[in-house]
Amino acid sequence: MTGPTSIVAKEIRKVFNRRIIFERISFALHSPRTLVVSGRNGSGKSTLVKIMAGVLGPSGGTIALSGPGSASVAGRLMLTGLVSPYLNLYEEFTAEENLRLGMAIRGLPFDRAFAHELLRRVGLFTRKDDPVRAYSSGMKQRAKYAFALIHRPSVLLLDEPMANLDAEGMAIVKEIMVDQRQNGILVVATNDLADVDRFDERVDLNAGR
Repeated sequence: MTGPTSIVAKEIRKVFNRRIIFERISFALHSPRTLVVSGRNGSGKSTLVKIMAGVLGPSGGTIALSGPGSASVAGRLMLTGLVSPYLNLYEEFTAEENLRLGMAIRGLPFDRAFAHELLRRVGLFTRKDDPVRAYSSGMKQRAKYAFALIHRPSVLLLDEPMANLDAEGMAIVKEIMVDQRQNGILVVATNDLADVDRFDERVDLNAGR
């Protein structure tokens, strides 16, 4: 989707089973902007990304996503794309069928030409008719990127973006990240800041611990 987009978080807090995962997290992102979320394992990086994606709600504080169509739930779904190790594609479907489903979920007609363009971009076009279960872990990760981009999101949320990728896959993802940070909002949750060539802001979940 096109148009100015922003994410504003104020004093975000998350608690699980009476344990504080993080608190007092605030930031304001206005496109084009890149945010890196860093922290040791268990610090809450994935949890914060889920809150930004609308998958989880915060225990306290507020987070607001603004952009074209953001007044509706469907509009907010159209604004964001998410890639994460805990998200899986339908393994019995082919890559192309997964992309068709991704468009249908968002109420879009299937754009085969664009789907093929995305599969070429992630190096999977020649395997587009194979079931995802036949893919290697790195191929599955690349397929997740095509799925996340099928609706041209203004906000791209990446949790451990280089997981399971070889050098070729990492180069593909870095190119995607460069394009996103030039045109929208890019959020990257990672332990390795080398995963991100350049970022504008950082939330360090280790701070104050």
